[in-house]
Amino acid sequence: MQRIRLRYTKRGRLRFTSHRDFQRAFERALRRAEVPMAYSAGFTPHPKVSYANAAPTGTGSEAEYLEIALTEARDPEQLRALLDESLPTGLDIVDAVEARVSGLADRLTASVWELRLDGVDPADAARAVAAFDAAESVEVQRMTKNGVRTFDARPAVVELRSADATDAAPASGASDTTETHSSQADRPTDQPCAILRLVVRHVTPAVRPDDVLSGLRAVADLAPPVPAAVTRLAQGLFDEETGTVTDPLAPDREAATAPTEAEPAAAATAPA
Repeated sequence: MQRIRLRYTKRGRLRFTSHRDFQRAFERALRRAEVPMAYSAGFTPHPKVSYANAAPTGTGSEAEYLEIALTEARDPEQLRALLDESLPTGLDIVDAVEARVSGLADRLTASVWELRLDGVDPADAARAVAAFDAAESVEVQRMTKNGVRTFDARPAVVELRSADATDAAPASGASDTTETHSSQADRPTDQPCAILRLVVRHVTPAVRPDDVLSGLRAVADLAPPVPAAVTRLAQGLFDEETGTVTDPLAPDREAATAPTEAEPAAAATAPA
């Protein structure tokens, strides 16, 4: 059985697609692309697809991940292209590797987010960020199925900074090819606009971008007049030494190119 790991996006208006909607669209794409899927056992078999840490409905993303199991081997890049053609524009399959190292979910320990705050002056946003960074704790509330929950959002935030709306520099941990969505959000641009870059650890309870926005309101009374446009730029393993978020598919690529134990032995015994 072959396992393939995919990175996909939620762009434009399709950021409002729920996780369940994406699951249905992706399973239809699997059928259209005639992917030889492995199925679960039991009375109602279903394709073996594992989703990892999906972004909330309403947020865009450049870095969503899933894993599929196949009954026949396929070239990852060809499979990526077939699935991408079978999905609507905005739900794009942008990367694929064969799974060679276990624990994809364990490599998703932090995310890089971009928050676009239309109607907010960048100077006001910078002051609010400074207040958030200086706070020892930032208590926020979230409505759950068990009622209102209060928790401290500050420890999970590794970095929060204010950037100009024209700042196209990649966020912490994002590669130089990471797309910035500051100029592409579905918003008018003839008004003040602040851009925040956020690096947050995946902890329990999960701290989401809207929790950080609630924290900014609590410590600095920052209240955007319209909902923020939020995009996940990257997610992966947080490197404590460099303070960056690394590519979670890199270990699989490295394992694919590393020589096997048999290859060095064969080279050592080969005649000169």
